[in-house]
Amino acid sequence: MHAKPLAARSGTDTHCPYCALQCGMTLRRADGGDEAGGPPGLEVAERPDFPVNRGALCVKGRTATEVLAPHARLTRPLVRRSSSGELEPAEWEEALDLVAAALARTRDEHGPDAVGVFGGGGLTNEKAYALGKFARVVLGTSQIDYNGRFCMSSAAAAGTRAFGLDRGLPFPLEDVGRTDCVVLVGSNLAETMPPALRHLTELRERGGTLIVVDPRRTRTAEHADLHLAPLPGTDLALALGLLHLVVAEGGVDTGYIEARTTGWPEARSAAMAHWPELVERVTGVSVPELRRAAKLFSEAGNAMVLTARGPEQQSKGTDTVGAWINLCLATGRPGRPLSGYGCLTGQGNGQGGREHGQKADQLPGYRRLDDPAAREHVAQVWGVDPASLPGPGRSAYELLDALGGDVRTLLLAGSNPVVSAPHAAHVEQRLRSLDFLAVCDVVLSESARLADVVLPVTQWAEETGTTTNLEGRVLLRRKAVDPPAGVRTDLEVLEELAARLGWEKGFPAGPEEVFDELRRASAGGPADYSGISYRRIAAEDGVFWPCPEQTGDDGSRSPHPGTPRLFLDRFATPDGRARFVPVMHRPADEEPDEGYPLRLTTGRVLSQYQSGAQTRRVGALNEAAPGPFVELHPSLAGRLGAGEGDPLTVVSRRGRAVAPARITRGIRPDTVFMPFHWDGDGRANSLTNPALDPVSRMPEFKVCAVRVELAGPTGP
Repeated sequence: MHAKPLAARSGTDTHCPYCALQCGMTLRRADGGDEAGGPPGLEVAERPDFPVNRGALCVKGRTATEVLAPHARLTRPLVRRSSSGELEPAEWEEALDLVAAALARTRDEHGPDAVGVFGGGGLTNEKAYALGKFARVVLGTSQIDYNGRFCMSSAAAAGTRAFGLDRGLPFPLEDVGRTDCVVLVGSNLAETMPPALRHLTELRERGGTLIVVDPRRTRTAEHADLHLAPLPGTDLALALGLLHLVVAEGGVDTGYIEARTTGWPEARSAAMAHWPELVERVTGVSVPELRRAAKLFSEAGNAMVLTARGPEQQSKGTDTVGAWINLCLATGRPGRPLSGYGCLTGQGNGQGGREHGQKADQLPGYRRLDDPAAREHVAQVWGVDPASLPGPGRSAYELLDALGGDVRTLLLAGSNPVVSAPHAAHVEQRLRSLDFLAVCDVVLSESARLADVVLPVTQWAEETGTTTNLEGRVLLRRKAVDPPAGVRTDLEVLEELAARLGWEKGFPAGPEEVFDELRRASAGGPADYSGISYRRIAAEDGVFWPCPEQTGDDGSRSPHPGTPRLFLDRFATPDGRARFVPVMHRPADEEPDEGYPLRLTTGRVLSQYQSGAQTRRVGALNEAAPGPFVELHPSLAGRLGAGEGDPLTVVSRRGRAVAPARITRGIRPDTVFMPFHWDGDGRANSLTNPALDPVSRMPEFKVCAVRVELAGPTGP
């Protein structure tokens, strides 16, 4: 199945269910019937008018309807019978009764914080909002977080620290192609967000410069004018070294610093401690390469730094991103047209998912849970006493680590931590140790297989709801088809559970009604959606937040235009100035030694997505990427005596994984790479380190110490 151009507008305009680009697409009936792979006659067509992807779709988007097919997903509730110990089909009433009884029993016997809620970055804004409200109002628990913590929490923390506000990109994605220089740090857009690559192509066609920072020579790095390949875990030293050179070579914008920032002397002093020769020894990037990168960036008329999971998924991720922000501030970029710093959000609704209450320390509207004024405002919308709202809870990994101990029952919605969490074997053990696990999901994922009750819920094309893409553009995913009989929406599930737990009102199942309440709850907050409506999103093809509802002196209302570009006049800090934060390089939590002499880094491949729970059910995607592999340099392969395709065992202090060798000169000789989309023997996250960033609580997915050995024969 391939996306087809539309001769004329027809079908249902919507958005891809996968990454944070939220590419525009149209779903329409086809002549091919069931051969289209999804519900009868449904196919994907291009939407060239949507500015983010301009009609381009990756292979995942083109095949997205295949996961809608009944054979690929759950269509009935499942209950683990004590008689057999197996998950067996059940009726909805029985399944919901069991879940509600377990939640109530745990709360009553052990207290509300013995109940945990773990959400997902793919849930719509309405679902994320309702899940956070359900946790704090119905259950009274502080123990809620979501897998988006593993996505861009370090960038969010650094952005908030510097600018007073976090939004993935503070400018539209189309600005990337119109600037003069882009430094892309730890992102492989060509495989993770292929339609976005056209903006980098446009940049270079206009004569702009692309600098890619990545320990691997990825498909994206192949497009770069300059590729810097630092040792994994040394991005912080690299950014500080570049700032040192900018200062030394007169590239600082002193007028901008004086007018729009604070804290420069301390940040400058920290950077000057990272001279080029030292940075070369730490990172492996040569002094000439450092000098060239600093010159290209500082001398460009307009320039941007874009970070992704590479620098962020580290135990010093917040400081690492902060160092790149300091480089941008020192050269006068943020808050100017076609310049600045941005984060390439990964998950489909990773941005909106934390703005509206899934994150352990936040209330809707990106309000802080420990802010009395924020608690009072949201409690008034919810019709509860502010004192009844719990305080901040554990971060994602800390919550998973507490399962079976302080947290005895878990409601898991739209996440697959058995594959996606660090130290995954330990997390799997924690899930197994629970008194009760309830899972709401589209498919029977590896995590759902451990549940006591599995509730089958609708997915993207079967429901209407909003998502917020990496630009802060609030979008409307429209329902195109009815779900299979026996499947309900997450909002219906929460409505039913709330009613069983004593809340007959306050949890409507209609997404637009939920969104209207979300608008009120977000009003006046940093992520203000109060001026956004379904009708307006549909008319404008997305609205950028903040977008407050505007009321004149006479009480009349006028539409706010939305905010495509943040910080043009002032930053979101009390004094309106951006803050430099002095940071110093420090090693990764786990450095190589005699027993574990190599560094492992992890990431994605083009034809799979996140934990693979959905994409691994699509035949064409499995043919293109059938399983895990270990990428290593020929010199390392020679020392091991390994040939292409030979099974290798990768061992860390936490576990081991086995996968075939993929030999390439596109990776450093001291580093190996594994994709993380699979469970079983090749599960990369059996190896990864759960060491946490002290600010963002991001685990150190991107670097740990390992050894690699030839494995024995596998299979029959």
